[in-house]
Amino acid sequence: MLPIALDAVGGDKSPGEIVAGARLAVEEMGVPVVLVGPPEVVGDTGGIELLAASEVVAMDEDPANAVRRKKDSSLNRAAEAVRDGKASAMVSAGNTGATMASALLRMGRLPGVLRPAIATPIPVPGSTPTVLLDAGANAECSPAMLVQFAQMGSEFARARFGFDTPRVGLLSIGEEDSKGTPLVKETNALLTAGAGVNFIGNVEGRDVVSDRVDVVVTDGFTGNVVLKALEGVVKTLFEAILAAFTSTEATQDASKVLLPALGPLIHDLDPDAIGGAMLLGVDGVCIISHGSSSARAIVNALAVARDMVDHDVVGHMRSAVAH
Repeated sequence: MLPIALDAVGGDKSPGEIVAGARLAVEEMGVPVVLVGPPEVVGDTGGIELLAASEVVAMDEDPANAVRRKKDSSLNRAAEAVRDGKASAMVSAGNTGATMASALLRMGRLPGVLRPAIATPIPVPGSTPTVLLDAGANAECSPAMLVQFAQMGSEFARARFGFDTPRVGLLSIGEEDSKGTPLVKETNALLTAGAGVNFIGNVEGRDVVSDRVDVVVTDGFTGNVVLKALEGVVKTLFEAILAAFTSTEATQDASKVLLPALGPLIHDLDPDAIGGAMLLGVDGVCIISHGSSSARAIVNALAVARDMVDHDVVGHMRSAVAH
């Protein structure tokens, strides 16, 4: 397997946590990695090959302008390595918009794909995560785009989580076909007529964190709002539980019993355990990890990239969209 190009200078904790994650992935899982970034910034790679780049796209830079202006950025070099057959995939915890723009401009879109979409696994305690897309790549969408998201998301869910026939739902304000915006109604009709996916109809916001559906399709504006709202709820909930556990001596004693029991839930909801989102629709594997990724998050992101290459998910998406 060709190495995975890892942006060593992307993310809030780069390069330290990024390089540490790369070393763990190589040593513990045998995942081949090539780091990408300015040598003077990356520092000691622990023996991992470094693909030199002279520029870095900051987290707060305008994505499109930065990618076009900084041609020798670590993101562009990583995407070019995939395009040129020198790397099997790219992974970055840096600027999400810039990562997407770089992958799109350098790798190109799959034939027939209208727009790429970000597919984000949403943790479902005690069950398999739900794939939500688009999670922010396209604020405005057409019905044809949402149909393609359903097709690509279904293939991603099959490769990532082992579903035979992933259940695809369309996010709306009610389960009835008559509910929703004109975009939702038109998309529902197209998916019902047949698009090569296991369409189960409209689903509501509460279904995203349930085992009722495997893939939830929506426009990028709505998807990103759902994603950020869920992140906020989980953070607030955990902060409230920890505050309650430390409020009195009695709750501190109770926490000694309850915290171990809550361990699996905490693990399931930990963003570092997810391994990042995948940009679907580009001609290559591109994994986007969250900005505050730790070494553990990078290990998981590299593992996801490896698995998506092994399962030829890009090839399957190419066939699904063509259908």
